[in-house]
Amino acid sequence: MSSDEALKKLYEIAEDIYEQLNRGEIPKMHLAARHKGNIVFNNKLGVWKYGENMITRSAKKLDGGYMILRTLYIMEFIKEMIKTKKSSTLREMYYISEGWGLAKFHSQDESNKLAEDLEVITGYLREDFKLRPEEDGASVIGNITVEEINRKGKPMRINCRDDVGDSGYLIPYYVEKDKLKFKDVDADFVIGIETGGMFDRLVENGFDEKARAILVHIKGQPARSTRRLLKRMNEELGLPVVIFTDGDPWSFRIYASIAYGAIKTAHISEYLATPTAEFVGITASDILNYDLPTDKLNDRDIAALQAELKDPRFNTPFWHGEITLMLQIRKKAEQQALAKYGLDYVTDTYLPEKLTELGVMK
Repeated sequence: MSSDEALKKLYEIAEDIYEQLNRGEIPKMHLAARHKGNIVFNNKLGVWKYGENMITRSAKKLDGGYMILRTLYIMEFIKEMIKTKKSSTLREMYYISEGWGLAKFHSQDESNKLAEDLEVITGYLREDFKLRPEEDGASVIGNITVEEINRKGKPMRINCRDDVGDSGYLIPYYVEKDKLKFKDVDADFVIGIETGGMFDRLVENGFDEKARAILVHIKGQPARSTRRLLKRMNEELGLPVVIFTDGDPWSFRIYASIAYGAIKTAHISEYLATPTAEFVGITASDILNYDLPTDKLNDRDIAALQAELKDPRFNTPFWHGEITLMLQIRKKAEQQALAKYGLDYVTDTYLPEKLTELGVMK
């Protein structure tokens, strides 16, 4: 994918709207319905994608007319960014719309959804449109050397273990090959870690060197660039990916978004999801087997777990067993509950045991 190709697709959309108007028709746009009921499993890709249900945005109604007007303003904005080699945050795009008169957005949620609509319609990523998120990039520590194009357009080589500080290499918002290349790697697997405290513990304990691992702090629900990088390391470098999170329903969803895709980004699951990614813990079984300190499930936790039993991404014997067990024991646990047994327990005992069980470590 490239910005120039994405721009051509935007021109096609604008031309289609123009031709509808020229024929005296009320302009409209078609796109996939973006809700759970329109999610289907793609056997070929191994991820969850939007199905065949479509919705129509038509200027026949005032709200639809405003959305088409905003879409045209956004496309003009994107065209100027690509031509001038600039980029914008989603927040900046929201504020820039203040100068669009009747087309201005009433909330950032509105502008974010329209940016996603353009992805659905065109098949291109918002990063191809020079739109970037607000969140910081996640961190990587491990013996992998990357070549990143810096802001002056020059390539720079960075070893994500030897050339970085304790916080690691910060993942840029755009991680495609024209921006970021893998030059060398000496590791056996990649482990995505939910919390900053646990990431720091693994770094301090030297787990990347001892276990020949690449550590990735996914920072809760991971940014798209983090999910994309995990997928690239898995497919291009042949490295297994495992995900290490807290033991609660919200953390289970973090894993599902990495492995199978999220409803919000189902239109680009094949670019972001890593179907072979495995879950290393914390599970409900871990809570019992390792006698971990716990908190009680609250009503929201229980409702989320019950919803996951109906979520097609969790439709496996493993997940049904773990979710059902968590509902039975009514308990959840954090990653750092493993500190009950000392600061080295997670790297000396828990992870080696679980990763050996998965066949990732020997």
